[in-house]
Amino acid sequence: MSHSSVWRILRKRLRVKIFRQQLLQALNPPDHNLRLRFCFDFQQRFLEDGFAEKLVFSDDATFHVCGKVNRLNVHIWGTQNPHATIENLRDSPQVNVFCAVSSCKDYGPFFFAEPTVTGINYLHIVQLWLMPQLQENIVNFIFQRDGAPPHYNLDVRAHLKAIFSCR
Repeated sequence: MSHSSVWRILRKRLRVKIFRQQLLQALNPPDHNLRLRFCFDFQQRFLEDGFAEKLVFSDDATFHVCGKVNRLNVHIWGTQNPHATIENLRDSPQVNVFCAVSSCKDYGPFFFAEPTVTGINYLHIVQLWLMPQLQENIVNFIFQRDGAPPHYNLDVRAHLKAIFSCR
């Protein structure tokens, strides 16, 4: 039986739908208590005076000039399928943008000149552009970033470890 026949039987006769699996971080038994303790600690810290003012969140994104979007990050919810389509223009020009946000100020946007964000050019904007501004505006801050490969580069981690020795 062909692959397409099996799928057709599953969809039409058995009326089952296909769903994507969501990847989650594997947790070991001790991790549950550690996560719970972190949540309580974070809530307590958030109630303390000045903690929220110390937080600085950052992220970067790629925008295509033609309007192309990452279809994995855009969802259309509804009672009926709108059969939405997006034209895919290959090799369309794009721009990479970085921004950081604190309770008192937005830092950015910073536009990368390079076509791809790498660990080295991410390190350069952190060293030369973001950290001087943060150190000028906030005395003691907590820098939050995600685990994207450029953010997790060895040189980036070494630089941030030198700045934030308590981490």
